[in-house]
Amino acid sequence: MVADARVSENTSLIDIPGEHLIDRVLRRIPERPRVLASPPRASDTTAVHGDIGLPYLGRSLQYLRWGPAEMMDRHRRYGPVTMSRSLGVERVLVTGPEGIDQVLGMRRRDFGQGWNYFIGPFFWRGLLLLEFDEHMFHRRIMQQAFTRERLEAHLGALTPVARAAVAQWVPAGLAGATVRLYPTIKDLTLEIAGETFMAVDVGARRRDLIEAFIACTHAGLATIRHPVPGGRWRAGLRGRKVLEQYFAEMLPDKRRSDSPDFFSGLCQARSDEGAVFSDDDVVNHMIFLMLAAHDTTTTTATAVAYYLGKHPEWQQRVRAEVLAADGPATIAGLDRMPDLDLVIKESLRLMPPVPGFPRRAVRDTEILGHYIPAGTPVDLAYHVNHLLPELWTSPERFDPERFAPDRREDKSHRLAWVPFGAGAHKCIGMHFGTFEVKTLIAEMVRAYEWSLPADYRMPWGFTTIPFPRDDAPLTLRRRATAP
Repeated sequence: MVADARVSENTSLIDIPGEHLIDRVLRRIPERPRVLASPPRASDTTAVHGDIGLPYLGRSLQYLRWGPAEMMDRHRRYGPVTMSRSLGVERVLVTGPEGIDQVLGMRRRDFGQGWNYFIGPFFWRGLLLLEFDEHMFHRRIMQQAFTRERLEAHLGALTPVARAAVAQWVPAGLAGATVRLYPTIKDLTLEIAGETFMAVDVGARRRDLIEAFIACTHAGLATIRHPVPGGRWRAGLRGRKVLEQYFAEMLPDKRRSDSPDFFSGLCQARSDEGAVFSDDDVVNHMIFLMLAAHDTTTTTATAVAYYLGKHPEWQQRVRAEVLAADGPATIAGLDRMPDLDLVIKESLRLMPPVPGFPRRAVRDTEILGHYIPAGTPVDLAYHVNHLLPELWTSPERFDPERFAPDRREDKSHRLAWVPFGAGAHKCIGMHFGTFEVKTLIAEMVRAYEWSLPADYRMPWGFTTIPFPRDDAPLTLRRRATAP
């Protein structure tokens, strides 16, 4: 069925679609009501209600297919605190700013991180997987690798790599070409991560590393969570070994290096008391940082390019300010691109690369008056906050001006817009990631023009990190005045 061009390209993010056979089949799965646990007798809390879906699978298939629309539907039907089942595990889903605020703010010491279930064996002891005092200790040391001085140096290395690579997306002698944008950007962001995070050319190892990272990220949602031959879980464990070996081989040289790259920075970083990261700490953090540095950036840059193709008026505005600000790559220079900043913020609202925060109740507690037993996995579906009509005007519309100084709809609640997280686990690399996306898009609009058919909708797939199921084919046309 061809999409109606008059319908917003974001409708399927908010309302469950029904145009394909898969959607119709999933919508016909009957509800299986369930109560999570009865509150203690003396408690004035209420039980969490929900729908556990299919045996073992629960509602995993619905999420993989619909992503935020599935979470929005549950928010409408059950309220901000509900429960479901996924791969045999009963989980609590929290939506809306008040509920998420209770977990991240009021009762933050009641909840540890919940990423181990999804990516623990593959990104073991990365910063995101640490918690409480240990997390803060590692974070304080790691912040020394993210100073403004280091970010400026990384930006200077990033720009020429991006410019040279983007210029080759359309082969010499051709006026235009169609590229598979998502894997193309993924290749580039890994190359950039190699240059800026490690000061090395990943070169011939690029394909091995990409496959290892893909195996690790996809393994978190494996149906069979054991290392059976041919399974995702086993592929993820093998990918982890590839990454461990890669970084361990470089570590001795990085310990002796005074290079400004992040790898060397982690090796040299010290706490105020003189504590340093062990070799294992450095390897663990590098594996996770490399994931964050290229996977999340790839999804964000793809989403930005998609919306610029759907809204050519914004592409023209961004191009005009990029050409006007052309000069040496600096943080100040990127800050002089307010329209590009608005577009990136709106793209992050509609398609954040990490759409939720998994947590785990470490003691009996409550959320908005609902009883949460110790050990319960809790998913903070903040993407729903980005789409609530009580927080945003016409949330299905692509409208970057909503972030402009005279509107600032993101200030409707302090948790209305949280693509980089909030609280103690707020993304430590958010500034670098934003600079990288700005640089990639700036190079794209400088070199090319592109548009997308009115009836085209990005077919997003949803795992740990959203991705376009069609690899985002995009026809780029060289600009007549492009270098």
